[in-house]
Amino acid sequence: MKDIISLNNFSDLAGVSRATVETWAKTGKVTVHHDAEMKYLRTDELMDFPEVKAMACTNWHEEMSTVPLGSYTSVELFAGAGGLALGMEKAGFRHVLLNEYDKYACMTLRRNRPDWNIVEGDVHDIDFTPLRDRVDLLTGGFPCQAFSYAGKRLGFEETRGTLFFEMARAVKEIRPKVFLGENVRGLLEHDSGRTMQTIRNVISELGYTLVEPRVLRAIQYNVPQKRERLILVAIRNDIASRVSFRWPDVAPDIRTLRDAFFAGELYTTDIPDSDGQKYPDSKRRIMELVPEGGDWRDLPVEIAKEYLKGSFYLGGGKTGMARRLAMDEPSLTLTCAPAQKQTERCHPYETRPLTVREYARIQTFPDEWEFAGNLSAQYKQIGNAVPVNLSWAIGRSLIRLFNDITASGIQPAPNIKAAAHKTRLHGLFEGMVCEKSTEYRKRK
Repeated sequence: MKDIISLNNFSDLAGVSRATVETWAKTGKVTVHHDAEMKYLRTDELMDFPEVKAMACTNWHEEMSTVPLGSYTSVELFAGAGGLALGMEKAGFRHVLLNEYDKYACMTLRRNRPDWNIVEGDVHDIDFTPLRDRVDLLTGGFPCQAFSYAGKRLGFEETRGTLFFEMARAVKEIRPKVFLGENVRGLLEHDSGRTMQTIRNVISELGYTLVEPRVLRAIQYNVPQKRERLILVAIRNDIASRVSFRWPDVAPDIRTLRDAFFAGELYTTDIPDSDGQKYPDSKRRIMELVPEGGDWRDLPVEIAKEYLKGSFYLGGGKTGMARRLAMDEPSLTLTCAPAQKQTERCHPYETRPLTVREYARIQTFPDEWEFAGNLSAQYKQIGNAVPVNLSWAIGRSLIRLFNDITASGIQPAPNIKAAAHKTRLHGLFEGMVCEKSTEYRKRK
């Protein structure tokens, strides 16, 4: 862990505003130091803050050496451009099927991993029963549409019509040992907590024990981005009493855009050139007035009023508007486009939106991972992805869990030997898109 931390980076780590940190400094809760270039805090003086103490006492490097004791297989739904799948692969899982609806994302997956079995199409049309008891792990970042609460039971049947229902159906048909779901942190509070309670009920109905959900913050897992994801891990009841899931330890340092863009501990080379969106001249002239790390509040008032229009008079900080990122801080959470007015992501030094490869590095994709489609499709795929390094950290904890399952005497799922050879997968999987499951046909 580094000896010092900037006020902005500490505020991000502690999950509070910069103004709160400055208030703490005035009241003596933290001590701000100065040098010729910056204000900073000493990390050895911040050990009362659990986020800092966790970085100092982490087992991150030991966990990096976690390896599978067996061949653990996985299925992923809503796979997107492969951020979650790639991290799970790096941890040691062997994917036997990935489902995705978006054609460009499927092209991306096939281009980078031609040996992966990509089932393109609507998840509603897939029969998962050929994989029953043959897969160790099921994962997926299910899109969270509004749930229906017409009845009172708030269980499996009442999630019908949502994509979570399809993930639950896949769990029911496959019976994996463990399944993992990821979503936005807002799912915890959605509809005053009733949505999350419904999910808990469904998981119980399916015969699984839910580990208490946790929101993981990407900046704590070697990702140069202020992204948060809600992670759900559930273990099949016949296994749950024999093992215990342990969340990954945090990384010892915070990564910044400098780590993403230049050779160092995250990448061995500077960032390669790539395509990117351009500002129209009118917007570029405005963005040139915004300093590094600044936003619309740094513009002259009349220009800010003209740029923000009606939003100028609304409440809230609007800090995503006319926002220029800072090189020595993590990026704001990436969106599906880098130049949207409400969620601007301008390069720290150059007056332009982030490029595709800058986007990809902030999400910790490797440089060799190529994205298919036009610029908009590429930005969308990257912006929607789970950061690879966050997935990798979660994957290592899951590998550790499966190693414990194996040590307890429960064997990995029967090996699907053909999984490594796509040409031999046809016989096992051809029914998965051509024939709907009996349960699906009944629902129709």
